[in-house]
Amino acid sequence: MENLIARVADAAGVTPDVARQATALVADFIQREAPNDAVDKLLEKAPALKSIIASLPESGGEGMSRGVKGFMGIAAGAMGGGGLMALGGQLMSLGLDMGQIQTIGREIFAYCREVAGDDVVGEIAGAIPGLSQFI
Repeated sequence: MENLIARVADAAGVTPDVARQATALVADFIQREAPNDAVDKLLEKAPALKSIIASLPESGGEGMSRGVKGFMGIAAGAMGGGGLMALGGQLMSLGLDMGQIQTIGREIFAYCREVAGDDVVGEIAGAIPGLSQFI
């Protein structure tokens, strides 16, 4: 887990704390928005992501199943929130600019490719509209 955080922090030029928060937000977003099968494969190969997600107290995931969280995401989207725009807002609230957000996304997905393979990452990217521009 610490290797991924250090990798993200170094690439984006941020502190390890900001890198941890950003990685947790991205991983939580993936867990909520991507197909369950792809998420299961990813988390099986990258258990560090589970720990990183759990370190984010405001992830909204405490005690919620993916289905409930997904439904909440759909409801938020219907009200004008949710999706990549909401994630971008959360990341910007950490003080990140668009270049840093893209760098963080690329590093996290490079890590995911290394541990879970191109097929899993492709399935995740294909299921989330607009995600490909950040990976």
